[in-house]
Amino acid sequence: MERVLGVGGYFMRAADPVVLGAWYRDCLGLDADENGLWQQEAGVTVFATFESETEYFGSRAQQTMLNFRVRDLDAMLAQLRAKGADVADETQDMEGVGRFGWVTDPEGNRVELWQPS
Repeated sequence: MERVLGVGGYFMRAADPVVLGAWYRDCLGLDADENGLWQQEAGVTVFATFESETEYFGSRAQQTMLNFRVRDLDAMLAQLRAKGADVADETQDMEGVGRFGWVTDPEGNRVELWQPS
């Protein structure tokens, strides 16, 4: 059986693609080039499905949620708050998996930040 090799890209609709791209670059440090190419650090990728009624993604209209690995969740959340981003107050610890926090981008997409164990 042929298998996929990894995530090849993230594609998002946006009312203002330039503004949204700049937010991901300036707030999260995604240093994608002019073609959108971004060299990420090696590590695991989670692929998980959720019940259609889940509230985990925030808005029910949001069908998928980006999850980014971070080295220091507290530092990333502080950086986002300093930039005026809409950061959730709560964080979550999952034994053996790591810590999670959330931010909502300017288009209303909830984004999960994950500091692996």
